[in-house]
Amino acid sequence: MAPLFTARLQLLLLQAMGFLIGLIGQIARAFGGPKFGSMTTPPVTEPLLLLSGVQLAKLIRQRKVKCIDVIQAYINRIVDVNPLINGIVKYRFEAAKKEARDIDKKLTENLEDDATLEKKWPFLGVPLTVKEAFQLQGGEGCTLAAACSVIGVGSDIGGSIRMPAFFNGIFGHKPSPGVVSNNGQFPVAKGAQELFQCTGPMCRYAEDLAPMLRVMAGPGIKKLKLDEKVYLKGLKFYWMEHDGGSFLMSKVDRELIQAQKKVVDHLENTLGASVQHVKLKQMKYSFQLWVTMMSAKGPDGTEPMKFVDLLSDHGKPISPLWELMKWCLGLSAHTIPAIGLALLEAKIKYSPEKYKKFKAMKESLNKELVEMLGDDGIFLYPSHPTVAPKHHVPLTRPFNFAYTGIFSALGLPVTQCPLGLNAKGLPLGIQVVAGPFNDHLTLAVAQYLEKSFGGWVCPGKL
Repeated sequence: MAPLFTARLQLLLLQAMGFLIGLIGQIARAFGGPKFGSMTTPPVTEPLLLLSGVQLAKLIRQRKVKCIDVIQAYINRIVDVNPLINGIVKYRFEAAKKEARDIDKKLTENLEDDATLEKKWPFLGVPLTVKEAFQLQGGEGCTLAAACSVIGVGSDIGGSIRMPAFFNGIFGHKPSPGVVSNNGQFPVAKGAQELFQCTGPMCRYAEDLAPMLRVMAGPGIKKLKLDEKVYLKGLKFYWMEHDGGSFLMSKVDRELIQAQKKVVDHLENTLGASVQHVKLKQMKYSFQLWVTMMSAKGPDGTEPMKFVDLLSDHGKPISPLWELMKWCLGLSAHTIPAIGLALLEAKIKYSPEKYKKFKAMKESLNKELVEMLGDDGIFLYPSHPTVAPKHHVPLTRPFNFAYTGIFSALGLPVTQCPLGLNAKGLPLGIQVVAGPFNDHLTLAVAQYLEKSFGGWVCPGKL
């Protein structure tokens, strides 16, 4: 059997497996579990919840707003909304209120001016949520979108900041690799994965992205140019509406392409920018390139992390296929996404020849993009082929994450930017990509797009 035909057959079988897992999940959901489909998040009525982290911090520093009032407003919102969205799995309300009162007391006694306080504690008194890696995936995106938080922290190795941000209509930034420390993350990336795993900010308001990145990066901020003034009219813009037609991924929704074209037209007509349409042929292999890099050894020869090892029972290896059968009977201790990922990992194994081919292709694509973007270029690309899917549907399209994963493999900074809602009230968005360590460019464009297209849409306002 020809190698190319065999490879295509394997990938088609994986797609069929994903469809089967998704179908099983939908059946399970139909016969059990909470039904949230008919519920809607109530609109925001508390003005404090509609301020950015930067604005809240300034009001708190200037003693115009008490920290305890801000915290209590967010606690009230969480109590009202979280039963609907299940975005927060751990409450620490009493501890948060104690910390808020301590801050208010300190500000009353402290005579330091606003500028000094801002330099020391740029987000003093501002509520913060952090992505939870064990009991919930995607919770940070919906928590922020529902106004249960204003700034948050996520992690990204294939799109786990950008996809939830896109699905929920907020901002999410994957920094250039090696800028923000990944210490404390689980699972621990190994091998070449260490080069592409990133920790980054998620938020409702674009003006919070750069200050958050400064805090999170610590000494790593020296690698970036966040103090440089960005002149948008001087930037080169490029755009590509889809991956060129890969048979592995869904076609990009027409409404997402239309939203992208609106951005292009706006940049040309309002900003006077030159926006060039490009076709990067190797983007259609984005999934294979991501797999190649994630399965590579590190510079020191370290083997990459294997997800199936994380599911082991006290060191005893498990069979993903057996776990799938157990899950169908309600006997597995693992979630269906975890089992599906372990199955996928077990099936995707490239021969040395194919690995070398895709590695060379990745290096070629990286060179093409980096040279094209330089230090003054922006690339616009879909955040995902479809708008936010229903529960379990992503398992029927297991390769669609490659629209975000490709930029993890290439090691480029990316900001997901919301572009309003479609006719059904689902978020639209776009990825803004720049050359290595040019994060300041994507963050500046994010603020421009927010002003032009409205950014985050408050719940209840369709």
